[in-house]
Amino acid sequence: MSGRKLVALGALCMCGFAIAAAPISAATKDYVAAERAARGVAQGWLQRLSLRERVAQLVMVPFYGDLPRPRSQAWREYVRWVRELRVGGLILINRIEDGVARNAEPYEMAVFLNRMQRLAPLPLIVAGDFERGASMRVAGTTKFPHLMAFGAAGDLEATRALGRATAQEAHALGVQWIFAPDADVNNNPDNPIINIRSFGEDPGRVAEHVRAFVEGAHAAPGRRVLVTLKHFPGHGDTATDSHLGLARNDADRKRLDAVELAPFRAGIAAGADAVMTAHMAVPALDSPEIPATVSRRILTGLLRDELGFRGIIVTDAMDMQGLARQFSPGEAAVRAIEAGADLLLMPPEPEAAVKAVTEAVVRGRISRRRIDESALRLLTAKVLSGLGRKRFVDVEQIAAGLDSPEAGELARTVAERAVTVLRNEGAAIPLSQPERACYFVLFENRYAVTGRRLAAEVRRRAPKAQVWLWDPGVPQVLVDQAVRDARRASAVVIATFATASAYRGSTELTGNYPLLLERLQKEKETPPVVLVSLGNPYLIRSYPGVAAYMTAFSTAPTSEEAVVKGLFGEIPMVGQTPVSIPGLARIGDGIRVEARRR
Repeated sequence: MSGRKLVALGALCMCGFAIAAAPISAATKDYVAAERAARGVAQGWLQRLSLRERVAQLVMVPFYGDLPRPRSQAWREYVRWVRELRVGGLILINRIEDGVARNAEPYEMAVFLNRMQRLAPLPLIVAGDFERGASMRVAGTTKFPHLMAFGAAGDLEATRALGRATAQEAHALGVQWIFAPDADVNNNPDNPIINIRSFGEDPGRVAEHVRAFVEGAHAAPGRRVLVTLKHFPGHGDTATDSHLGLARNDADRKRLDAVELAPFRAGIAAGADAVMTAHMAVPALDSPEIPATVSRRILTGLLRDELGFRGIIVTDAMDMQGLARQFSPGEAAVRAIEAGADLLLMPPEPEAAVKAVTEAVVRGRISRRRIDESALRLLTAKVLSGLGRKRFVDVEQIAAGLDSPEAGELARTVAERAVTVLRNEGAAIPLSQPERACYFVLFENRYAVTGRRLAAEVRRRAPKAQVWLWDPGVPQVLVDQAVRDARRASAVVIATFATASAYRGSTELTGNYPLLLERLQKEKETPPVVLVSLGNPYLIRSYPGVAAYMTAFSTAPTSEEAVVKGLFGEIPMVGQTPVSIPGLARIGDGIRVEARRR
């Protein structure tokens, strides 16, 4: 759809969510009518709010899904944010303990949300980064693989089903807003923060998957769940984690149009409700020191005016260093609103953000009309998502909406179809004698959960096999011993889980892991080395001497099990890489390996 048609259709939409299709379908007409009615309710809400309360509706604060004690400092802080400051929404994040992300429990989360909704004068909208389904944040939900696994499986219907299933689980949990899908084109192998969160490297194919996810999510039964394209204008060709510093894309405008912007155009045309900004500089669009989050040229000039987007613009988390290093909490909030953002996500000091924006309006730096436009968008979204009729989580219906057999089968099928073999010298895989192989499972840290399913599946099939479970702090003396022991094995399998993670800054192996790989590659008596990457698919660039290389494009438990099935010859390995790997593979490559045994 052309930008002109989008603008025209956006004008038809009273709140301004972009809707796609020409001619307009009956479903679209119904949605336009529902949106018009929702806007009327939202305008009634808006009229009751003071300026400060309208600004507070533009703020979303984090929660962990647990239930703080009533007299705890954490509880008092939530009361202050929700009842007194009157923020507009909550976003679910993981609590980090011992370097490991802990997921929320569904029922405890529901009790917390219901208590917050009782405190709130207006319904709170609840969001979550459900990029690989609700399992990214909530226990007891379907363990979907990462988006790049869907790219490797190459099935758009599977991606559409992912969108639908994600919306269904979100609805059951009391979450109205999904911060997904990731619309970034990962065309930089050194990208430390996107990586397997992206569908892949080909902009056309990524655009198709983005469209499919949006359509699937909007086709889910029940109340509408909002979907979000991120991270605008495209975070795939960067080499800096924006949690740690200002990322940068130096591509020219022609390349940006052809690559980075293509998935966003597709998602907008499919009816995406929101777009999330990136804390990254794009010199072709604005000053090289200005993050897109606070760039009027990017948010208003490009996203609103050129691409015709009429939905909600939400910032990425405002406590990330790509933004926070440059501006105070209050100034960052003011600049984001000036640039065109509607929602301020996780400002490090919510009270300071509300105060600064309110004062900017009083002083004439920001117009009252500008605040009302954003507040009305967000209030209308609340009504459209059903919060005007029902704001509380139905605890009795949670179990019925989570981890369905159909969703589980989808996750398993995609994980298996995504397993991709890119090198297989001497037909090293499937393993001819898996019970005589030596397995190294390299955890990301000593408390990691990822890797344990893989180890358990190997041990279940080959109880006498030697399985090493290591963390990066493994001493060199143990590496030396393991290399000696490996000489007696039929093959050496090294399973790695390094991938994009906030504040990690790299997707390479750490500690003494590189020493292990280097020693095994140099040893003349070492049997074939099979490197299995469940995370960073580009890892083989650092270890080109391995005999076989397979990647699952996901660290999810379903992918761990799929990898073991592939190694033991129980399933054919038919995945095709959705990214190119310099010196090894082009997009679409993959060595088909047939199954050997049941």
